[in-house]
Amino acid sequence: MKKNMGSADKIIRILLAVLFVALYFTNIVTGTWGIVLLVLAAVFVLTSFVSFCPLYILFGASTCKKKEA
Repeated sequence: MKKNMGSADKIIRILLAVLFVALYFTNIVTGTWGIVLLVLAAVFVLTSFVSFCPLYILFGASTCKKKEA
């Protein structure tokens, strides 16, 4: 599993996860949409900690800085 996420990408995902959790626990978003946001928040946190996004592989994308040899 090669890392394909840069620092800015990780920070944005963590901030979105915090926002989604806050929306759910303040009852702004409830029901099915609330559960969807919580699951998405969990995925964002997980992918941020492992620095790998499976969708990036499908699209051939990477937000990591290239290392020069």
